[in-house]
Amino acid sequence: MLSDTPSRLLRMPSPTFKAVGKTELLSQTVESAIEAAIRSGEYEVGEKLPSEMELGAQFGVSRTVMREALRMLSARGLLRIEKGRGIFASRISADSVATPMELYLHMHSGPDHAIHVVGARQLIEPPIAAQAALHHTEDDAAKLRANVAELATAKKDRELMSSLDMSFHLLIAEAAHNPMLPLFIRPIQMLMPAIKADVYAAIGDAHDAAVYWHTRIMEAILDRDPERAEAEMQGHLEIAMEHVRHALAERTEAE
Repeated sequence: MLSDTPSRLLRMPSPTFKAVGKTELLSQTVESAIEAAIRSGEYEVGEKLPSEMELGAQFGVSRTVMREALRMLSARGLLRIEKGRGIFASRISADSVATPMELYLHMHSGPDHAIHVVGARQLIEPPIAAQAALHHTEDDAAKLRANVAELATAKKDRELMSSLDMSFHLLIAEAAHNPMLPLFIRPIQMLMPAIKADVYAAIGDAHDAAVYWHTRIMEAILDRDPERAEAEMQGHLEIAMEHVRHALAERTEAE
């Protein structure tokens, strides 16, 4: 048990942290306490935190422990560390939430990883497309048109094709105007570029298929036809699953 945990932060103009005990992994305890202060608004976006040395003294931990906690918070997007200027609270973005989840999913992936990813998308994305048809704005429509137009001309650049493919589906989630949906979609979509790279290598007409289906989905959304948008997304992902299975079969044969 911790003798004195940092779960309660003093309500001061600049939060003060209590010393942590010695029986837990200290860097994680420190990281959690600072994260709680940022999430609760005790440190506002852009506000400067005490120095590394001052924070270490408040928590009663070594410089090594303090530096590791700050490094992890910076990697997660919760802090911005500027050399010569100090440590600042950052805005909690969708990426700061999605990136750890994407890393977890990637590290725990097995031989059927790609199939599971596309299978999850088949459950989640068709109803999101229907919501986008109902709630999209003109700005959303313009972004979807630009994405599809750029994808149509990106046939020789597989990396760009994969990026545009991922962006298209994220744009649809954003067009639904439910802030929870991009958080669900983003970590799954972040896994797709590596999967799409295999698909583009194995399926000669994968690019043409992507342009065809993205166009159909976009048109249904812009026509504000939720049933059609959902059906087109389902059709697109059925083809995507076929492509993934084919790419996996080719890789297995090559091995």
